Amino acid sequence: MACIVRGTIPAVEFALYDALSSVSDVEFEVERVVASGEDAAMPLVWARGADDEVIERAIEDDSSTRNVSLLAEFEDEQLYRMEWVSEVEVVLQMITNSNATITDAYGVGGSWELRVFYPTRDSVTKTTDYVAESGLTFDIGAIRALEGEPSGRFGLTDRQFEALRRAGEAGYFEIPRGIDQADLADELGISHQALSERLRRGIDALVEDTILVGRAESRGEEG
Repeated sequence: MACIVRGTIPAVEFALYDALSSVSDVEFEVERVVASGEDAAMPLVWARGADDEVIERAIEDDSSTRNVSLLAEFEDEQLYRMEWVSEVEVVLQMITNSNATITDAYGVGGSWELRVFYPTRDSVTKTTDYVAESGLTFDIGAIRALEGEPSGRFGLTDRQFEALRRAGEAGYFEIPRGIDQADLADELGISHQALSERLRRGIDALVEDTILVGRAESRGEEG
């Protein structure tokens, strides 16, 4: 069964360690990673948190990178394409041997947080076996199976999914609202407080699963 894995790699064992170490407050967010030959990976990397010239110089001087190019620049962040040519053994294993897809990666300070799509649980085992045999690190914090229910694909409980689905259908998120929270709660047969909690938790889960990459926080099944 396919699954989403969240895990951590120490920055010292990953690309851009020199840049993270040399520029205080810089943070990197990776949108996409593909293999570039057998020994390199080619990511798209957002950089933010420091002066753009300082960041670019740090990336270009980093021993793990080559062929760095600036694709887009905004007020407080820049998008780069580059090749990672060292410290990416775990990433290459994920992509080439486990047929995984790195959907997001976030590097700040002393660690990188990765979210990885694996086609099977056996392919996750291939990665864990590889890091153990190689003396490397990929600390798995959470594994979520992608089961048949739509809620599971978005990190939601069934009740959160249903509340959000019905709210959307009834126009709750429109301006002006097509239904107020009290009437929506009545339709679902739950209290106003229970609905508010489900919507809040559900939106929080969607934001974390689709926008934010970071430490996975355990959520109870209530709501």
